[in-house]
Amino acid sequence: MFHGQKHSMQHRILVLGAGYAGASAAGRLARRLRPEDVSITLVNAEPDFVERVRMHQVAAGQDLKVRPLADMLRGTGAELHLAKVTAVDVDRKTVAVVDADGAAELEYDTLVYALGSGWNDMGVPGAAEHAYEVASRPGALKVRERLARMDAGQTVVVVGGGLTGVEAVTEIAEARPDLDVAIAVRGGFGDWLTPKAQERLRTVAAKLGITVHEHAAVTAVRADAVETGTGAIPAALAIWTTGFAVHPIAAATALEVTERGQIVVDRDMRSVSHPDVYAVGDAGYAMSDVDKPLRMSCASGTPMAWIAADAIAAELTGGKRGKTALAYTQQCISLGRKEGLIQFVTADDQVKTTWLRGRTAALYKEFICKGAAWAAANPTIGLPTRRKPILKARNAKGTATKALA
Repeated sequence: MFHGQKHSMQHRILVLGAGYAGASAAGRLARRLRPEDVSITLVNAEPDFVERVRMHQVAAGQDLKVRPLADMLRGTGAELHLAKVTAVDVDRKTVAVVDADGAAELEYDTLVYALGSGWNDMGVPGAAEHAYEVASRPGALKVRERLARMDAGQTVVVVGGGLTGVEAVTEIAEARPDLDVAIAVRGGFGDWLTPKAQERLRTVAAKLGITVHEHAAVTAVRADAVETGTGAIPAALAIWTTGFAVHPIAAATALEVTERGQIVVDRDMRSVSHPDVYAVGDAGYAMSDVDKPLRMSCASGTPMAWIAADAIAAELTGGKRGKTALAYTQQCISLGRKEGLIQFVTADDQVKTTWLRGRTAALYKEFICKGAAWAAANPTIGLPTRRKPILKARNAKGTATKALA
């Protein structure tokens, strides 16, 4: 059985989840700490790194580069444990998993919780039964398979007008111009953008043949249609993109969580109720540098991971914490493969008048996506390469001493 430790003298760090945040945290920790002092285990249910920001491309039939997590971790000293997390006991400091050998229990000294989020059906009747999602790779692959079986003229309706919905509807409309593609949004289409950017979004949608249903909050999903306050919209395929729900495991623990189930953390991404637990990515509820809650996004998750890893390394070695900023700069939207829209924002995520469009924006977005995946695989660029020894356990007087080199 896997025990997640090489020998009892090592400080055991478990990282749960290998998305952008989890993979970045594990790699950064491994390069900051000595393998003889710590064991770092990344627990993930799938063997490959999933580029979540590209799931709309997978849904539309495109093949992405395979990024095995084992390759990403090779040479770092961190280990990959393929397993599904089923429970966390923060009082006993254990994690229950199911792997190829069956049920197992992993022990930790420090836990980095990065299990992320999935789709959220918002409790709308019929959504869970009839709608498809693109928040996960299995979900995107199901959409892909369903689209492949659809005949010309059949109807696809994307529900939700946020970034995911806009990217999904434009990608599918571009890939399948023979289908009748529509989007249903609660408010105005792209109403968070500046007026000129919003106008551009409408122009691209019209060019792709997308029917836009505005002020059309979906109240129910049927097998052949979505119901809105203004009537039914035919839908042979309904794709649900109305936000994220965090992984439910945290809410079942003794950790302090929000109503949405996010773990409440401080500026070091450390749980305010359990100091040996850190939460990064969508699973953590953190405040930005301008004292506003971070939104669930890759743009939040990666810097959260860097901050947590630096804080853990500093705690264990007596070193200094990093100075990673928690502020926004832009929202990058792909509109198919040839078009894009980059909306620049203030530190607190409010739109500026500055924006990019067209092919330039498409290339910019592609660069950002590649950069995010590259950062997860190379989380230590710009860091000093010298690994520091950790402090020994504190003695009875509370004085920490350096571990023997």
